Amino acid sequence: PSSSHLGLSLPIFSCHIALPPCQLINQTVSLEKEGCPSCHPVETTICSGHCITKDPVIKIPFSNVYQHVCTYRDLYYKTFELPDCPPGVDPIVTYPVALNCHCGRCAMDTSDCTFESLQPDFCLSVSINQDLVFLMDG
Repeated sequence: PSSSHLGLSLPIFSCHIALPPCQLINQTVSLEKEGCPSCHPVETTICSGHCITKDPVIKIPFSNVYQHVCTYRDLYYKTFELPDCPPGVDPIVTYPVALNCHCGRCAMDTSDCTFESLQPDFCLSVSINQDLVFLMDG
């Protein structure tokens, strides 16, 4: 069939994939502190899941487009005392506990807003120790 109007007609594809919504989940996170020799895993609640995003067809110069991410609506902080910290190093660390979540702008002070972030249970001191073992064995 021919079109009697000028312009470009593109089919619209709708894809309904069952992605988990933005919600509270239980997560093990690794707590560590510079000067202390090891990490300690703790169980907490974090925000995780998908939010609807948009990409405008017409780009307007100097306008900001913000993508929403799954982030904390309300949270509180818990404290934990790391074992085995040497004298002179404060063993107390704090970590966030999510109470509820929403899709909103990323708050850099409480969230990792990078494209490829480290996993919550990543432990730097374990990585360093594994590298040292590899260097000693290799």
